[in-house]
Amino acid sequence: MSKPETGTAATAEGAAVRLDDVAVRFRSRKRDVTALHEVSLDVAMGEFVAIVGPSGCGKSTLLKLVAGLLKPTSGDVRLRGERVAGPRHDIGYVFQRAALLEWRSARKNILLQAEMRKMPSDQAARRTAELIEMAGLSGFEDALPHELSGGMQQRVALCRALLHEPPVLLMDEPFGALDALTREQLNIELNRIWRETGTTVLLVTHSIAEAAYLANRVVVMSDRPGTIREIIEVDLPAERNYAETVDHPEFSRVAARIRGLLGAGAGAE
Repeated sequence: MSKPETGTAATAEGAAVRLDDVAVRFRSRKRDVTALHEVSLDVAMGEFVAIVGPSGCGKSTLLKLVAGLLKPTSGDVRLRGERVAGPRHDIGYVFQRAALLEWRSARKNILLQAEMRKMPSDQAARRTAELIEMAGLSGFEDALPHELSGGMQQRVALCRALLHEPPVLLMDEPFGALDALTREQLNIELNRIWRETGTTVLLVTHSIAEAAYLANRVVVMSDRPGTIREIIEVDLPAERNYAETVDHPEFSRVAARIRGLLGAGAGAE
């Protein structure tokens, strides 16, 4: 099978993320498993790329490669032109679970990032205040995690990941455990925050609608061993009104194409 085109970002100078013919194989005493096979992808600075595919196809593994939490068995991974050789400190990472410290307020959970990175306290305080307002958390700064809804907890986690203004934000199914209405609202907020910060985003999701609504391009992966089946360009404006976007013919085209590539029983919404 021929390799899919990597899109306009493939020829961009100084790509934010570049994976070149990457493979990942895990070995155990019982068997060898190939998680990723011949994955090549370029992501431009400031781009929003969604990654969808069947469960177990290596989507999360791909994010771990970019973060430097996992080394490829073969191939090359680069972040802003620099080979990824270990854990990176110039990224933000948001997981499915908010993973907040229960004894710390929302503000202090965000500031945990600053403490770990030894950021100047004045700078961290200013940035935290900006993010709290941007994420719609004003009035809940001093609330403990158990006093916040699941959606608000994820907003805190997003603020924590953005505190040090990372050029690349990795998101691993961050809204997967939320109800549909909360997820929709956070999709709207994420689109706005992405536009305001200019951060490059790689989002792993099982939701076809989420991918089509948020992304500039959607990477559709195959069953394991995961490889890229197709990269779909999304011809929608950066600023997206939710109701208008989901009724737009381009949204329907993208969603239908993703669904067709994944096929029945692929595990996507």
